[in-house]
Amino acid sequence: MRIAIGSDHAGLDLKIEVISVVKALGYEVHDHGTNAAQSVDYPDFGEKVSDAVSKGDADRGILICGTGIGMSIVANKFSNIRAALCNELFSAKMSRLHNDANILVLGGRIIGKDLAKEIVQTWMTTPFEGGRHSNRLEKIRLIEGRMIANAPTGRRKP
Repeated sequence: MRIAIGSDHAGLDLKIEVISVVKALGYEVHDHGTNAAQSVDYPDFGEKVSDAVSKGDADRGILICGTGIGMSIVANKFSNIRAALCNELFSAKMSRLHNDANILVLGGRIIGKDLAKEIVQTWMTTPFEGGRHSNRLEKIRLIEGRMIANAPTGRRKP
C-alpha cells in the first residue's frame, strides 16, 4: 500500500515520527514535504497529498498541520477524498470502520508523538466494515457528483 504524507512546518516533527510508524507497518511512504522548519502554507502540502490520493497515485494519505483543521478543509475539497481529523483513538478507528476515510489528519500542536503513533497504527490497520456504511458512502459520492455538475464556471461578477 502506498501512503502519501505531508505536513506544514507545525507538523514537521510529528510527520517524521509518523513516517517511521507507517514504514514499520510495511507500507511504502511518499513524502510530499515540507522538510524544513521555516513557515510554509499548509494548503500547498494538503493539495499534493490529496491530489495523489484522489487520482489513485497513493492508496491513502496522512496530513499534519498545527491543529489539523486547515489540512482537513483542503483535503475534503478533492473528489473521492474522505479526510478525517482524528486526535484520539476512537475517531481513528471509526473513521475507517464506518467512513472508509482515506486521509488521516492530525494536529501536530494538539497531540503528542506517542498518541499520534497509536492513532496512525489504529487507522492504518482498521478495515472498512462495509454493509450499511457502503450505502452511506454511495450517497456521499452522489452528493459529490451533483456538486461537481452544478459548480459554476468562470468567475462571478462582484
